Amino acid sequence: MTSQSTPNTPTPDQIRRAPKVLLHDHLDGGLRPGTIVELARDAGYTGLPETDPDKLGVWFAEAADSGSLERYLETFSHTVAVMQTRDALIRVARECAEDLAEDGVVYAEVRYAPEQHLDGGLSLEEVVEAVNEGFRQGELLARESGRRIRVGALLTAMRHAARALEIAELANRYRDLGVVGFDIAGAEAGFPPTRHLDAFEYLKRENNHFTIHAGEAFGLPSIWQALQWCGADRLGHGVRIIDDIQVKADGSVELGRLASYVRDKRIPLELCPSSNLQTGAADSYAEHPIGLLRRLHFRATVNTDNRLMSHTSMSREFEHLVEAFGYSLDDMQWFSVNAMKSAFIPFDERLAMINDVIKPGYAELKSEWLFRQTASTSGSVPEEG
Repeated sequence: MTSQSTPNTPTPDQIRRAPKVLLHDHLDGGLRPGTIVELARDAGYTGLPETDPDKLGVWFAEAADSGSLERYLETFSHTVAVMQTRDALIRVARECAEDLAEDGVVYAEVRYAPEQHLDGGLSLEEVVEAVNEGFRQGELLARESGRRIRVGALLTAMRHAARALEIAELANRYRDLGVVGFDIAGAEAGFPPTRHLDAFEYLKRENNHFTIHAGEAFGLPSIWQALQWCGADRLGHGVRIIDDIQVKADGSVELGRLASYVRDKRIPLELCPSSNLQTGAADSYAEHPIGLLRRLHFRATVNTDNRLMSHTSMSREFEHLVEAFGYSLDDMQWFSVNAMKSAFIPFDERLAMINDVIKPGYAELKSEWLFRQTASTSGSVPEEG
């Protein structure tokens, strides 16, 4: 039996059931529209553009689909506004874990900025503890419904603010209590990662993990600073590394020094295709740099960024990539293993997830064609010899 006997294209159902790993997802970018409406009502928040959940979901997707990162970020004012109490944070985190598990995600690192959730009187510590509690509740509910997921938190500092060191210290205090790392986020232009060098140097001294939003709206200098000045373990997006890769007329490819360094050092790229289309970092799925980066064997991963704003999920992201590039279950497994290798949990736990969860899950999916073929031919009567 040759490999050509197996189907190359996974079905939407197989994509949903495939064990997926998510490294770049914002808590305040993934709320259920109905939850936003209910939390706004409970909090007395009257700023929502729509109070019907379906219409609100459409509004978020359309408002975010502007081609501008700055406009895209404005949509978060509404979600953050309803995430200012302990109960609200627990609920949002719980539902996040449930929704990801329902979509076949087995491991996720979800990021949020504690400093954005203090308007209701919570302390930074209370914010972190509420979100952690919500994630644990969501994991338990998912397990009770027959699904498994593990969620780690990434604490984010806003790059236009001046609390990065404080948030880095917070991430370090909770590193064994559900927080797996640190990040900075927000508009890149005018706010280089080197503004927060003290936070990154602190985390390196503490042997802690961090990723940096870089190479999304801003180009190669952002990536270079994140790596060579700040020492990032991963690149949040990093899609603009494509600017240092030249595809020649004959189809050959030449990597610049920075692109070569990123590939040689196996620096993970937290690529978010749908989000990149919305913010203008790519024009279409077929033209997204992930296709070339996959072919060149960069440490590319697939992520959602903001599920609400981009009206997406991990399954939808892979559906788009399957359609654009003809990816198979083997490609999906490659991306998922890449992501799990790059997670901020201990090596032995990453290895167990790869060997005991991800690879067996894909092996089972890849074997289904055989049983479908058997079922489709079982009713036939063999000819007499």
